[in-house]
Amino acid sequence: MMSRSATRVARSVLTHVGPRYFSTAVARGGAASDAAALCGYVHGGAATFVHCPAKGPEKVVVTWMRFPVLGSRNASTLALGEKQQEEEEEEKKKVQAGSGGGAAAGGGGNGNKAIVSYWGVEPAKITKEDGSEWRWNCFRPWETYKADLSIDMKKHHAPVTFLDKVAYWTVKALRFPTDLFFQRRYGCRAMMLETVAAVPGMVGGMLLHCKSLRRFEHSGGWIKALLEEAENERMHLMTFMEVSQPRWYERALVFAVQGVFFNAYFLTYLISPKLAHRIVGYLEEEAIHSYAEFLKELDKGTIENVPAPAIAVDYWRLPKNSTLRDVVMVVRADEAHHRDVNHFASDIHYQGHELKEAPAPVMELVTVKGSCGNKVKEKQQQLARFLLSRRPPEA
Repeated sequence: MMSRSATRVARSVLTHVGPRYFSTAVARGGAASDAAALCGYVHGGAATFVHCPAKGPEKVVVTWMRFPVLGSRNASTLALGEKQQEEEEEEKKKVQAGSGGGAAAGGGGNGNKAIVSYWGVEPAKITKEDGSEWRWNCFRPWETYKADLSIDMKKHHAPVTFLDKVAYWTVKALRFPTDLFFQRRYGCRAMMLETVAAVPGMVGGMLLHCKSLRRFEHSGGWIKALLEEAENERMHLMTFMEVSQPRWYERALVFAVQGVFFNAYFLTYLISPKLAHRIVGYLEEEAIHSYAEFLKELDKGTIENVPAPAIAVDYWRLPKNSTLRDVVMVVRADEAHHRDVNHFASDIHYQGHELKEAPAPVMELVTVKGSCGNKVKEKQQQLARFLLSRRPPEA
């Protein structure tokens, strides 16, 4: 009597709870093996657990509930029919075939597996101006540009004030161990230093972003300018990664140096933005010097002038037959632009103004858009002369 009552209770519970916790899917792979190991009974691909009451001829057949094991499917007492299984497989093939084109475009044609998203966000198919497929995920065609090679590489900000001298000699002190470590390995030197050069723009942009939010005010375009600087420096790194690969101890060095420099620059920018930007200005001057030495070694044949990496050809819109020397030339021009931007930002602070009071120089406007860019550059130079005219005389 008790056995039949227990059976009825079990059936009642399964009727209400079964649809929620039990699946009709076939257990494959991990789930089947787990169920077999636990209950020792696998039949037709569906793992079952047979509970036999102490009395009575009836058997209550239940399945394992959802396994908390990653990668396993729910086991079931009801094996799918062959027809239903075939329909499932066909649906999967259709989904993968439908999303394959978008995923291939997003992956740059690298043969990546298709990514199926519930949200329906599929990468658009992007092509170059000549109609060929765009192969890069890290940047898009509208983010590419032609560097301004006519920019003055010899400009130098003479340190006058106390903070200028602190910034200048700090950078000079940092150059000594760098020269000692890398010596004339300029390819590796460029790659490693770009891991640090991309930090200041990100830190400055982040702090200006937070300041804009706190004060409910615009930034004058400086947030975007500094973040673009950081992204540009990161693209330098991605380019030189195609030329030279870091050793294990150099990777460890990046962890240490980047951690120290990030926090040091963060605190410096909080205390004195004009000192922080001046330091970056002098760092860029040293970078220009390093790339000039790099060019000398390429011209002498000490370093092989290999073909330019494909990522550099697309990013800087270089000719197809460009070489490593052409890449170093455009990278050096970028560094000169960052030098001018950061010295300009420091001058604004020195004259008692905030960055939002002066429009930020944007690289693309100056270097890509022809006469329009020249007008923007002329206006920025006029503004710089105006701010310098209001600079208080030195004691």
